[in-house]
Amino acid sequence: MADPGHRSNVTSVLAKLTMGVTYTLRLTSTNTKPIGINSASVTSNFTNGGRDCAELYKSGEVRSGVYQIHPGNSADPFGVYCDMTTDGGGWTLFQKRMDGSVDFYRDWNDYKRGFGNLSGEHWLGNDKIHLLTSQDNYELRVDMEDTAGIWAYAHYSDFSILSETSNYQLMVGTYSGDAGDDLTLHHGYPFSTKDMDNDAAVHESCAQTFQGAWWYVACHSSNLNGRYLLGNHASYADGVNWYHFRGHYYSLKTTEMKIRPVHY
Repeated sequence: MADPGHRSNVTSVLAKLTMGVTYTLRLTSTNTKPIGINSASVTSNFTNGGRDCAELYKSGEVRSGVYQIHPGNSADPFGVYCDMTTDGGGWTLFQKRMDGSVDFYRDWNDYKRGFGNLSGEHWLGNDKIHLLTSQDNYELRVDMEDTAGIWAYAHYSDFSILSETSNYQLMVGTYSGDAGDDLTLHHGYPFSTKDMDNDAAVHESCAQTFQGAWWYVACHSSNLNGRYLLGNHASYADGVNWYHFRGHYYSLKTTEMKIRPVHY
């Protein structure tokens, strides 16, 4: 039987480890029976990552950048971009558009796993977004910029997506901000891609029609994974659109979708 005092000492040591630092753990077992002394050991490396960027920020990591996190319900750690400056910091990004360098017109599996460059344009991955938002209650902030350098934001008091068995159904809370509310319409709807039509439109695939991947209804008031058309465009609603901020004929220059625990 394990010594309770020894277990307490181990717990105390682990609690003092710095988040984001890689440590080497060596375990040794010694057996003195039946004859002589036999011992065996195993060595493993592990990173003491926070559950999300908010936890990292509270541990003293105050510079924006790419970090390893380890959500409590995830088997393995993974990388994310942390925004440590906007509105108090601690934001975990799961989407970014900025220069059109990454193709966002992708299939279901790509959106499931994630793609792009964490330091630039990327989608974190629906499985990872689900893991994050199922371990705690999160708020959502959507920052957006037009080609004139004017910024706006939309904030939602709650945000989560369900698992793949529910097609990553979107759940959002109360809106606030100055960009206009273009996500509440999509509340309760599943995710759709060009090869997985889960929208409510009867005669079309919204993902194919509007060249994106989103929680389409029939079809959308926002389309942040649409074509990177950069400014005014003649085609209807197939750009990086947020209807109440520049409309369906204007593709935004920059977008960032980020989450943080409600009780931050």
